[in-house]
Amino acid sequence: MAFFTSEYDCKLDVKGRLALPSKVRAALPDNASEELVLRRGFEPCLVLYPMIEYKKIYSKIKGLSEFSEEYRRFQRTFFRGNVDVELDGAGRINIPKKMMEYASLEKEVVLVGLGNRIEIWNPDQYEEYLIQDANEYSKMAEKFLAEE
Repeated sequence: MAFFTSEYDCKLDVKGRLALPSKVRAALPDNASEELVLRRGFEPCLVLYPMIEYKKIYSKIKGLSEFSEEYRRFQRTFFRGNVDVELDGAGRINIPKKMMEYASLEKEVVLVGLGNRIEIWNPDQYEEYLIQDANEYSKMAEKFLAEE
């Protein structure tokens, strides 16, 4: 099982390749370097999954009824543009141009480990999506993590 944590400041090269930090590569499951999936995030970021983690999500989404217009629209939007990526010999993945445009990725990026996945952000946009108020953060922790 993959387990990703922390934030990493990284750079894209001129060909749109991103070198994954060694700690991220070390957290990949066995053989995951050949089986990664990159998709558009719900926010303006990209999400990188090891295939084993992506298949869990895929199973849930493919199980939605094709006879529901709402489900079909969700499936269509979720799966559009998902791409299998591989680590090259230098530990880099290639990010397609359309995905770079979607997430406004340029030279500087931030990788954020979120347990089973990694988000790839434009650093300026990433800051906008973080909780800035310590009190709000504390209340969310209480709401989501307090014992019942």
